[in-house]
Amino acid sequence: MERHGDEVHVETDEARGGATPHIVRWVLGISLILAIVLLSMTWITGALSFG
Repeated sequence: MERHGDEVHVETDEARGGATPHIVRWVLGISLILAIVLLSMTWITGALSFG
């Protein structure tokens, strides 16, 4: 941590207060893919049964 007058400059890791693992990206990616697949299946089965 550095002080320049009234300003305080801290490193990124100090400011976060915690770790940032990349598992969040995997969870969001997998959730997005599952949502697209499930909504597509719903749309396709609805279209096939209607026509």
